[in-house]
Amino acid sequence: MSIYAIGDVQGCYDELNKLLEKVRFNPASDQLWFCGDLVNRGPQSLEVMRLVKGLGNNAITVLGNHDLHLLAAATDTRHIRSKDTLDEVLEAPDRNELLDWLRNRPFLHHDPSKGFTLLHAGLPPQWDLSKSMALAEEIETMLRRDNYGEFFNHMYGDKPDKWSDELEGWERLRFITNCLTRLRYCDDKGRLLLEYKGPPGTQSEVAIPWFMIDGRRTEQEKIIFGHWSTVTLGEIKDFRPYNVFPLDTGCLWGGSLTALRLEDETWFSVPSGRPKIKKDI
Repeated sequence: MSIYAIGDVQGCYDELNKLLEKVRFNPASDQLWFCGDLVNRGPQSLEVMRLVKGLGNNAITVLGNHDLHLLAAATDTRHIRSKDTLDEVLEAPDRNELLDWLRNRPFLHHDPSKGFTLLHAGLPPQWDLSKSMALAEEIETMLRRDNYGEFFNHMYGDKPDKWSDELEGWERLRFITNCLTRLRYCDDKGRLLLEYKGPPGTQSEVAIPWFMIDGRRTEQEKIIFGHWSTVTLGEIKDFRPYNVFPLDTGCLWGGSLTALRLEDETWFSVPSGRPKIKKDI
């Protein structure tokens, strides 16, 4: 059995199939880990969702910011943006089944036997793994309630930007969500700097990639993440000293779709069929 972790697909269905062919994925024995953002901006979000859902226990996917945005748009069309490509999902005959499946996905997956943790974006330096898992569960519990749609009326926003155990209510849930699905940079005090999106080396001196913060309490954990399509284009050429495995290589923007085989940490990728665009969203 092999486990392949795969970066942000974002509706790039053709590239996903080519990547599965390249790694010779066997659904009878292998497992796929998706680091979130299955959908949006790309051309075939519906097909991607159906494929991953159809794999059952052979696929684990954590929620990304675009997955949450789809769920928000499904509860209130006022959340839809001009660049979204979600209509096909929202109008599908199996829409409700797909959306219920999606909102029951985790925000963080940890496999102690493999020694890897999967999430979409990042973790603030104040959280250890146990804390991160517990806080992820708080959001998961909210999304699985009957009144989960209320969460999306409070999800959007960049504040608060500093963790405190005293945070409560929507502010607490928003902070946790922003870390797990949007985080790239912090300052040296662990304050979220969500406005910075470029590759390492292009940001302000106060902005530090979340995984490079001194004293980060998860620095001994092997963490797989996506979300940051330009992280491999910056000044960091070797991520192994930080114990992280960035998997978003910008397939949506004309880069590639990347997988990591966990047992031997071997990388695989296929080129995007889309034109190259200098973007990072």
